[in-house]
Amino acid sequence: MNTQTQRLLRARAGRMVAGVAGGLANYFGIDPIFVRLGFAILIFFNGIGVVLYIVLWLLMPNEDAAPTDNNLDVAVGEMRAIIERIIGDIQDIFRR
Repeated sequence: MNTQTQRLLRARAGRMVAGVAGGLANYFGIDPIFVRLGFAILIFFNGIGVVLYIVLWLLMPNEDAAPTDNNLDVAVGEMRAIIERIIGDIQDIFRR
């Protein structure tokens, strides 16, 4: 018998922010829009959706991550890049 364990991984394809919703959708075999809606609804419950998303972002490895990669370092690097991009976009708006 060949049983393969399915891992919970962040999706690379079709990601909107970090691939958490896509990874959860792949794992459970559902459309990512339902997971995204779930996170959006949870935002209205004391912001738990944002906290849960960030925690999963930090804990879930990318689907193409090497086994030797430190998931936390990769996730923090991605967060830093996204925050820098957002700050740059905001600065561009105020420079106009």
